[in-house]
Amino acid sequence: MSLRHLVLVYIICVVWGFNFIAVATGLREIPPFEFTILRFAMVLLVLLPFIKKPPAGQWRRLTVVALANGAAHFTLLFWAMNRASDVSSVAILLQTYVPMTTLLAVIVLKEHIGWRTVSAIVLAFSGVLVVSLEPEVFAHLDAVFLCLITAFTLALGTMLMRGLKGIDAFSFQGWTAAISIPVLLPLMLIFEPQWLGTLSTISPLGWGATAYSAIFASIIGHGLLFFLVQRYAVTSVTPHLLLAPILAVIFGVIIWGDQPGWRLIVGGCMVLSGVLVVALRAKARTETPTKLPADLQ
Repeated sequence: MSLRHLVLVYIICVVWGFNFIAVATGLREIPPFEFTILRFAMVLLVLLPFIKKPPAGQWRRLTVVALANGAAHFTLLFWAMNRASDVSSVAILLQTYVPMTTLLAVIVLKEHIGWRTVSAIVLAFSGVLVVSLEPEVFAHLDAVFLCLITAFTLALGTMLMRGLKGIDAFSFQGWTAAISIPVLLPLMLIFEPQWLGTLSTISPLGWGATAYSAIFASIIGHGLLFFLVQRYAVTSVTPHLLLAPILAVIFGVIIWGDQPGWRLIVGGCMVLSGVLVVALRAKARTETPTKLPADLQ
């Protein structure tokens, strides 16, 4: 990657790393379903002029991906953060979506992986167990469970996204918001009936946190990522993005007051190391040319 494009990758990492602090700040005032809907509403409002109709035959897959990567992923993530006592563990556990995506590709798409990738996946999930034994994390195992379900929905959406064609980044984000909001509205009315009273009491800080998550983390962050993957293989960009959870942990300690113990640090290193190896092995498989049969050479 050129230095200019590498700088863009690290800008994404900073924006996404700080997003955990912004979301945690917003969730102090806004319940998870309401926060998710407000976030999607802001995304849709900004991107409405740029949304294009998907090509024929893409609606069904787009809807499933939007519900997995949008409604399910963000609602569960914000719910997990609302239940957790820190942002560091959530940022780390969410990264398990990378090995989960690989496992889904093996099971569903019949892709082949080697022993190094298998070992890395085992290392990553072993790290999850170590992180879960951290006293602060162990006291909120429901948040751990929600994080893992969140990672699974993101992995499922990521795998299915491979089949999407002819949809640009802004259109995808806009349609994700448009599809997710009608699904989440009745759930908010059921589980958060006090939403109207909450809406009228949101402070400027709460609105700012919601806007940051919508505009910076989603529109700008994913927009820059789409710009980069048009020029480089996804597997060339992914390893650099592991800086985002590391920055989230740092921001969590400096700004949010997280005090990670040795289990969170050791387990976090195991998770991120496993994720890094999975990403690098995917890059190696992508760069290895397919050998043709002798009669076709």
